Amino acid sequence: MVHLCTQRWEAQMESVKVGIREFRDKLASYLLESDAPVAITRHGDTVGYYIPARRNRSESERDALRQVATRMQGMLAAEGISEDEILADFRKWRAGSRK
Repeated sequence: MVHLCTQRWEAQMESVKVGIREFRDKLASYLLESDAPVAITRHGDTVGYYIPARRNRSESERDALRQVATRMQGMLAAEGISEDEILADFRKWRAGSRK
């Protein structure tokens, strides 16, 4: 369910997809120059997002982010998934990927 939500979010936010190594190698460029959200991938799967913080984000962009957050919370609640479970799952995945 979370994957489905991220696909919808990517379509709405027009994110740029980059591999995790490229993102790491060009981190300064993405942090300082990127205006669009960046979907970070590993082996083709989206593993995270970088959403640039701008001082002058438009009200429509803030509304879109609020709507996405509200929908995401609703989808997680409908599936009975808590933020703690997501965090625990991420930590487990991260620990396994380091081995």
